[in-house]
Amino acid sequence: MNLDQYLPVLLFILVGVGVGVGPLALGYILGPNRPDPAKNSPYECGFEAFDDARMKFDVRYYLVAILFILFDLEIAFLFPWAVALKDVGVTGFVAVVVFLAILVVGFAYEWKKGALNWE
Repeated sequence: MNLDQYLPVLLFILVGVGVGVGPLALGYILGPNRPDPAKNSPYECGFEAFDDARMKFDVRYYLVAILFILFDLEIAFLFPWAVALKDVGVTGFVAVVVFLAILVVGFAYEWKKGALNWE
């Protein structure tokens, strides 16, 4: 086995680790470390923390976020189709119409169930 072929890969890994770890190590070694109670206190947007950090969030927040990501990613599939519209022909057009119909049915179902209501 000839290790000369792997030398560029190993060198690349070493340089990558050095670039990633080197500045962190230098900052830890050379940087000042003078903690005091003010620096170690919880800080939130310029105000003192006023509630427990482990408070519960409403599930609807996560539901709306997941639905947004889901529809956003599905809509992102339309861009390659739009670029290649002339190449895919009628078959591609029908496939996208079916895809959009499924999206509309899912959106209508979410709307009917009240998943998009924030109150």
